[in-house]
Amino acid sequence: MKIFMMILLAICSLVLIASVLLQSGNSAGLSGSIAGGAEQLLGKKKSKGYEAVLEKVTTICAILFIIISLVTVTFFE
Repeated sequence: MKIFMMILLAICSLVLIASVLLQSGNSAGLSGSIAGGAEQLLGKKKSKGYEAVLEKVTTICAILFIIISLVTVTFFE
């Protein structure tokens, strides 16, 4: 069971690294980031397509990575 969890953790970490590296950077300066954050908060700007999929994959893999890490450390150490 420990080996299975470690393999799952390795796969999840590789997918997380790949999804973060494939996302484009948003370096529009401070005013651009504030305006972009406000637009997302108010729902005026919706992500579509490839970037939205990468954001969802990144979020899901990050949550899975944390959960698997905690389970592995708690129960198998």
